[in-house]
Amino acid sequence: MILIAPFITKNPKTPDNLESLEALGKVDLILVTHGHGDHIGDTAALAKKKGAKVAINADMGRTFGTLGIVPYKQLIRFNKSGPIKPLDGITVTMVRAEQSSEVVNIDPDSNKKRVFRGGEPCGYIVELENGFKIYHAGDTGVFAGMKFIGEYYQPDLELLPVGGHFTMDPAHAAYAIKNLLNSKRVIPIHYGTFPPLIGTPDELKQALGSSRTEVIAMQPGEKRNF
Repeated sequence: MILIAPFITKNPKTPDNLESLEALGKVDLILVTHGHGDHIGDTAALAKKKGAKVAINADMGRTFGTLGIVPYKQLIRFNKSGPIKPLDGITVTMVRAEQSSEVVNIDPDSNKKRVFRGGEPCGYIVELENGFKIYHAGDTGVFAGMKFIGEYYQPDLELLPVGGHFTMDPAHAAYAIKNLLNSKRVIPIHYGTFPPLIGTPDELKQALGSSRTEVIAMQPGEKRNF
């Protein structure tokens, strides 16, 4: 199993029957998009419980390793545009995202909370064994480089934020879908968990108008095959 930004135990939208990390079963790889708490989430606990590898931007990886959040031996530190093969048959490429990143953690010297380097935020292209490509945009605003992502990687499925405030809202996501990514299928993400994230999948559908892009609004805990 591959997890991206596993925000589970403290997520207000997590179903009761999935709040236990044990319910996930085997976890092979965790991809961290940036350093905010709702995206680091349960990474440290899962790495410890499941022995999963953690792929992460090089600077934040240094922070994780130095502070003991995740042991260096489980970290895969890398950066944008250089594909890695962390699992048999799986290729992961880090791509740009437009947001911010910081890591808030206990300073082992002062035993107080402190802000540490989080490197640059990112998204990921995950190519599966059969060639199916997933673009997880991470937390991002619209940026012109999405056109390159759409043309070069040609994702089969995209996970795009629509909540607004910290990321794209539905109108901006619709612009990216129609004018930059030329998306086939989109799963809206990063909405509805906290009060500022007011954008919705229905608003995205309205903003897309007559676009042929399939918008797939999934519920927490739902499974879907592609």
